[in-house]
Amino acid sequence: MTDYQRPLSFGLSLDPDARAWAHTRRLARTAENLGLDYLAVQDHPYQPGHFDAWTLISHLSAHTDRISFLTDVADLQLRPPVMLAKAATSLSVLTGGRIRLGVGGGGISDAIASMGGAARRGPDLVAFADESVGLLRKALNGDSVRLHSPYHHIAGYQAGPVPTRPVELWLGAQKPRMLAVTGRRADGWISPLNIYVTPDEVPSRQEIIDEAATGAGRDPRELRRVYNVIGAIGGGDGPGLVGEVRRWVDTLTEWTVVLGFDTFVLWPAADPERQLALFAGEVVPAVRERVEAIRSGR
Repeated sequence: MTDYQRPLSFGLSLDPDARAWAHTRRLARTAENLGLDYLAVQDHPYQPGHFDAWTLISHLSAHTDRISFLTDVADLQLRPPVMLAKAATSLSVLTGGRIRLGVGGGGISDAIASMGGAARRGPDLVAFADESVGLLRKALNGDSVRLHSPYHHIAGYQAGPVPTRPVELWLGAQKPRMLAVTGRRADGWISPLNIYVTPDEVPSRQEIIDEAATGAGRDPRELRRVYNVIGAIGGGDGPGLVGEVRRWVDTLTEWTVVLGFDTFVLWPAADPERQLALFAGEVVPAVRERVEAIRSGR
């Protein structure tokens, strides 16, 4: 068992489709009203039909009051780290601390190049991402940032504003070298969708993160573990986790106490309104109750 005993959180992934912004805004309000913790927005700005993630989050944050937002995940090759930190801390101050910064190295090389990014690959990408996360950490903390390297030329930026609540930095990763960066530097791991990193593959990835964290003098239990879960509640066809409410409750409970996840972000395979209602109204409370009972030995 790999239950890190972290408090459970649940979120909804919002489609940044520019043709459906009014519908997306209604979903955001509904998710907040139903008590979810996070709204996650993917970052694929090279898609002509997608809104920019930060612009959409800014808009939605003005139409909600409590729920937090997560970039899932911001592309480091298209967003310079000090500017990314500036955006995250600015919005965190404006929203009263409702921002979590998820970042990733970026995996679609041709698309990144189409927007002027360097489209790094392999060890070069890992080294760039590792350095970028270190710069982000300094800038998020409000420190002075200075670095001249093959990847970054920063002449001495004094970061700010500094939010009252620190912006947590979570890293999206699935291969060993990036998972090790997560363990050494990040506040949490964002796993790709359950169809890309399957449950059977999770333990080996958690082990890499834990070993890297321990090697860096960090407590692995302090890292948040986020699973993006695509599927359909209530049966039907589709990718990922498909089944009735009971199957979802059993599965997410197992993924908590056996695989070590503490945060689940729902990616509805169809009918987002119905999926959201079932997830927030039936699945989430049952998983919370089941996990609490297991942890307390009842």
